[in-house]
Amino acid sequence: MTAPRLIIMGVSGCGKSTVGERLAHRLGVPFLEGDALHPPRNVALMAAGTALTDADRTAWLDAIAARLSALGAEDGMVVSCSALKRVYRDRLRAALPDLRFVLLHGDRALLTQRLGNRQGHYMPPALLGSQLDVLEVPSPDEAALTLDIAEPVDRLVSLIEQHLPSHTS
Repeated sequence: MTAPRLIIMGVSGCGKSTVGERLAHRLGVPFLEGDALHPPRNVALMAAGTALTDADRTAWLDAIAARLSALGAEDGMVVSCSALKRVYRDRLRAALPDLRFVLLHGDRALLTQRLGNRQGHYMPPALLGSQLDVLEVPSPDEAALTLDIAEPVDRLVSLIEQHLPSHTS
C-alpha cells in the first residue's frame, strides 16, 4: 500500500508545521516545510507586510509540486502548505493525484494569539486577515479533513491517522 501523501493546510498560525512534523514522524515519512521553498522575493514581501498574489505563489507551488511528483510509487510525505485556494490545491493534485488535504481551521482570536506568541518567523500577524479573506475552505468533492486547531497537537495527529486509508484499529 502507498504511504500517506498529505498536505497540512491552513492560514498562518494554525499549526501546519507543528502538526505536520509530528505526523510525519509518527508515520515514518519525510516532512517538507513548504515555507522553506518560498523564493526570497516572497519572503521579503511577506516580511514587509505585503500579501502574496496568485502570481507570487506560482513558483512556490510549482516547487512543492516538483517535490511531490518526484516521490516514488511507494513513497509518502507530509507537507505543510497554506494551500488557501482550490486552484492551488488543484495545482498540487495535478502533480500527485492521490494527494490528500487536512485543513487546520480555527477561531481568529486563537490564530491572532498564536501569531503574537510566535518568534523568528517572517510572516507578520498583520497578514492574517488577508489569508482569512483568501481562504477557500475545501468543498465536499475535495474530501479534505477539517480539524479544529483548539484541539491539542497530539489529538490532531491521532485524528489524521484515524482518517488515513491504511489505518487499522
